[in-house]
Amino acid sequence: MTRRGKQRVATDRLGIHTEAGAWCWIDKIPQPPADVLQAAGNPRLRPARLPLLGMIGAVLGAPFIPLLMLLSLLSDAEEAVKRSLDTKEEKERWRAKKEDDKRRDAAIAQQGFDKVFDGDWQGKAGQFLLRWYSHSTHHQRLLLATEEGIVLAAPPRRVSVGREKHLQIVARLPATEAALVDPFSGEFETRMLLIRFEDGSWLRIDTEELRSSLHMHVLRQSLPDS
Repeated sequence: MTRRGKQRVATDRLGIHTEAGAWCWIDKIPQPPADVLQAAGNPRLRPARLPLLGMIGAVLGAPFIPLLMLLSLLSDAEEAVKRSLDTKEEKERWRAKKEDDKRRDAAIAQQGFDKVFDGDWQGKAGQFLLRWYSHSTHHQRLLLATEEGIVLAAPPRRVSVGREKHLQIVARLPATEAALVDPFSGEFETRMLLIRFEDGSWLRIDTEELRSSLHMHVLRQSLPDS
């Protein structure tokens, strides 16, 4: 079954009609001030450790890491050789893409979107971020766009396999409280989206896929005739 097929089965099990969805994660949560942390009840700020099964898999896979690194180097070398044989037009397209990537990274840093949230712990995004791992200790979320707003689902505890089978709804954000936003309106191809709250605060999430179905949904919503 495809990744999107698994998502559909999972959302059907949850009883949710979705317009788009994608697995996502957040960057490392910065350490809040002591008074903020205490007021929030000293919540968990990190995902749980990899379960035993996953740790065993990582140990068994460790001997193959040098081989994978070698294969990666060979692949990079092959790509470099192919680039040297490209036509003038292909080289121009490659240079244009590299320039777009540089402009994207500069725009992200300039607007502060290289951080996990806007930095205001008293804002709605900051308060929601404090509860992120209290909802679930899994390191990922299935973020779903619905007519009513945003739904986040995840296994209640971290799992190494079968994340769809263990899904539960861990948070709901009504459309009156928060919305999904592409801050660059599709200008750049990224994994990044913002959950922007009604008070203007925001939380950055990154999707597994570049320009995921969530990105396309957000872009469609922003069209004048949508």
